[in-house]
Amino acid sequence: MEFLSKGDLEELQKEILDTVSSLKIDEKISRLGELQTESMEEDFWKDTNRAKKILSEMDMIKNEVESSKKLTDDIDFLLQMYNETTQSGQEEIIAEYQALKDRFTKFQTIKFLSGKYDSHNAILSIHAGQGGTEANDWAQMLMRMYVRYCERLGWKAEVIHMVQGTETGISSVTISISGLYAFGKLKKEMGTHRLVRLSPFNAQNLRQTSFAGVEVVPEIEEDDSDIVVKDEDLEIKAVRAGGAGGQHVNKTSSAVQLTHLPTGITVHSSERRDQFQNKSAAIAILKAKLWQIEEERRSNELKNIKGEHKIAGWGNQIRNYVLHPYKLVKDLRTGVETSNAEAVLDGDLESFVEAQVRLQ
Repeated sequence: MEFLSKGDLEELQKEILDTVSSLKIDEKISRLGELQTESMEEDFWKDTNRAKKILSEMDMIKNEVESSKKLTDDIDFLLQMYNETTQSGQEEIIAEYQALKDRFTKFQTIKFLSGKYDSHNAILSIHAGQGGTEANDWAQMLMRMYVRYCERLGWKAEVIHMVQGTETGISSVTISISGLYAFGKLKKEMGTHRLVRLSPFNAQNLRQTSFAGVEVVPEIEEDDSDIVVKDEDLEIKAVRAGGAGGQHVNKTSSAVQLTHLPTGITVHSSERRDQFQNKSAAIAILKAKLWQIEEERRSNELKNIKGEHKIAGWGNQIRNYVLHPYKLVKDLRTGVETSNAEAVLDGDLESFVEAQVRLQ
């Protein structure tokens, strides 16, 4: 941008104020006061799960309130600067304007995250597709990409269960991701991810295409009344974790395999310190999968009513990562692409994630 007009600043100011208004910040400030009062009660920590839920909601509201105030204050300050600066001082204001606009774009995604579980933590699973060693290596590359993305956002990523590949890489992994709007931002990463590269695993160094599936579900609290798991519907086994060996293999029988008898869903947890923690983690995954089944049923009913048909889930290829004969990462739904494939694989996913969040 070579020239910045007062109209540009006023337009950005209007967009910021409109977004703040749409998020009902005043109502959230009132809600924050109510939560703070609850948090000061003597028996606040008597129910640990409820206390953690309240603190999480408080953090979320504080983040929105503080971010919205800073945005409105900064645009007011920029307008004041503009009125007091000569033409020669435009360069500094333009730089401040661009930085503010970038921050606002990131903040603006919040208004698209209004789903019931969008503010929750996420459980992300990666499964290697067909292709043996190549696919296992690709699954591990994706795991690293998502872990690095979480680190960039200050989120916590913790492996719950991992199955090593026979020769290298991983066959599957389940990761618990804790962070503000983790599920809302990551939920559209679900689908098939395709890699094209020169194979490092054969002597001919041939071009190879590999696939891996990503699944993302929300972390659902134990006391969530919408998803009920009855004890009599569960078959629980203490098992030894499998795999090719190494630090991720559980050496004791604290790993848990949990089967939901009515649906046949089986989940594992093996990375926590004891069997009780692994059981709790496995139940959280199961509840999320049961929620996913119900959501897909509702979605299919809605699509039938509307006469729409879109294939969703494991078989839906959503993004290509091409490393040869050229470098390009392209999302097939939003059209967002970049030739800096190395940065994407190192966790620079925000432009893809933001575009997906805004895709209605």
